[in-house]
Amino acid sequence: MYAIEVNGLSKNFKVKIKEKGFKGSLKSIIKPEYKTIRAVDNISFAVEEGEILAFIGPNGAGKSTTIKMLTGILYPQSGGVSVLGIDPTKKRKQLAYNIGTVFGQKEQLWTHLTPYDNFKFFGAIYDLSAKEVEFRIDELRTTFELDEFINIPVRNLSLGQRIRCEIVASLIHKPKVLFLDEPTIGLDPVVKENVRKLIKQMNKELNTTIFLTSHDIGDIEKLCKRIIIVNQGQIVLDDSMENIKYHYLNKKIVEIKLKEEVEWPVEEGITIIKSKGCNAKLEVDTTVKKISDAIKWIDADNIEDITISNVPLEKIITEIYKNVEMRT
Repeated sequence: MYAIEVNGLSKNFKVKIKEKGFKGSLKSIIKPEYKTIRAVDNISFAVEEGEILAFIGPNGAGKSTTIKMLTGILYPQSGGVSVLGIDPTKKRKQLAYNIGTVFGQKEQLWTHLTPYDNFKFFGAIYDLSAKEVEFRIDELRTTFELDEFINIPVRNLSLGQRIRCEIVASLIHKPKVLFLDEPTIGLDPVVKENVRKLIKQMNKELNTTIFLTSHDIGDIEKLCKRIIIVNQGQIVLDDSMENIKYHYLNKKIVEIKLKEEVEWPVEEGITIIKSKGCNAKLEVDTTVKKISDAIKWIDADNIEDITISNVPLEKIITEIYKNVEMRT
């Protein structure tokens, strides 16, 4: 069963055109001209229950507009949306009781209250009994390790602590779908890793469907098995993480330490990224040359240490963006 179904979804915005200078400003008031921007252009996709989906793209691609239509904040121009079998345009309040949202750049917690008081407040909003709220707080404070600061005002918490509390606040009512928009923005690497671990744990233990947007490649690579890439309001790619890595850049990064320094000759399918002394970093195009053949070419007897890894996802996505721009 699908948690989210989107069919032919489109959304236009009417934007006022303003010419330069005072004359242009006056004209825009007396005789305004408008142009229509197609923010979301006839997109369709589905998300299964318990899936963690990355919905990514460059700024202005239509990600936020799509999320706002999925959560009932905006009405679509055309097309249909179903979240947990509910139409957000007709039953937004009913939907709100079944979904949670976390926006990394927007606070939903009252900063003068403690996390505990905030959780009680959110429980009341979702019509939970006092007993239910206490049970959920006890459950989540353990899972998210909040005991150390649950009774400290939110304004005195670190960013990492606040993000954990934001996620807990969105989970008080046990939502079946959680929308995460840049949940790790501004966090240091250690805290990011902790938040990612908690998201994976929540997905595994509660089977929560997670709809993630992020510019952080680490979030996408470590949390998601499937990626949808949007650009200019359209879906340009919908594929699994493994297929994206395998099909879109059939390359491997080979880092080696040699026993003796060598002069690198030109070889088809192998690019020398950097070379200094006995250390070198190569990129091998596996559609042209097998890894085993590349190692023979390097001279296996001269290799003291070797590491073979995939091309970083960030580079793959950058390459996909470039290909999309070339087609358009």
